[in-house]
Amino acid sequence: MKKQDMNRDWIATARTLSQALPYLQRYAGAIVVIKLGGHAMGSDEAMEDFARDVVLMRHVGINPVVVHGGGPMINAMLERLEIKSDFVHGKRVTDAATVEVVEMVLSGVVNKRIVQAINRQGGKAVGLSGKDANLMICDQTDPDLGFVGSPADMDATVLTDLFANDTIPVVAPLGAGHNGETFNVNGDTAAGAIAGALQADRLLLLTDVEGVKNASGEILTELKAQQIKDLTAEGVIAGGMIPKTETALNAIDKGVRAVVILDGRAPNACLLELFTEHGAGSMIRAD
Repeated sequence: MKKQDMNRDWIATARTLSQALPYLQRYAGAIVVIKLGGHAMGSDEAMEDFARDVVLMRHVGINPVVVHGGGPMINAMLERLEIKSDFVHGKRVTDAATVEVVEMVLSGVVNKRIVQAINRQGGKAVGLSGKDANLMICDQTDPDLGFVGSPADMDATVLTDLFANDTIPVVAPLGAGHNGETFNVNGDTAAGAIAGALQADRLLLLTDVEGVKNASGEILTELKAQQIKDLTAEGVIAGGMIPKTETALNAIDKGVRAVVILDGRAPNACLLELFTEHGAGSMIRAD
């Protein structure tokens, strides 16, 4: 009985691979930007699973870019260093001391953890931030918030150069100011700006919810830009989903073909989205 069960598993695996062929062909050479955050960063096992999926994507001809967050790690380090933060309208003020910690944690600990995970799975990853090679030049978002930036000028040449060398870029969401400042950038915002600069085929926003829901709580698997605006005006899209959908709309305006908000808690979420008919999460396209 055990042998028969295993044989059925093998057959199912072979069928899945066969059904994935059209999608493998469809995405050959495509650029896919992935915003990594939430559950996928929460444990070593989840990180290894994510890294394996990214390496598989690269081996079948996709050019993945990983953009990551790291808020909980930043908070933990600020607490360890006894650096107290002020808040304005519920948002942290990033002063000079805080931005040093942000850069240390994002470009150092978090970025290199992801790079090492990808390399352990047989990939070739390189870590950088938006400050490198003028990838992301920022304006100050709000003087009251300190060193928080909004991407203004993008130069994705360094990323395309890495693609040409079979390398996976892992980007920390930090940007340079016009006068040499270091700015902390929201991870979703940074991923959207990078996807727009690359004219990416897909922007995948990994989160800890299943996707965008309607008023009845049902997952909406496909939406157009105007639907997002309508649902937001009606208050159906609210809270933490608003900045994610705003990122999606901005990325689409900049030429990204589609944005998917998907549940990073699901095993192999990125592969499900790219290589299966049903996908995973909520796909947002232009009208």
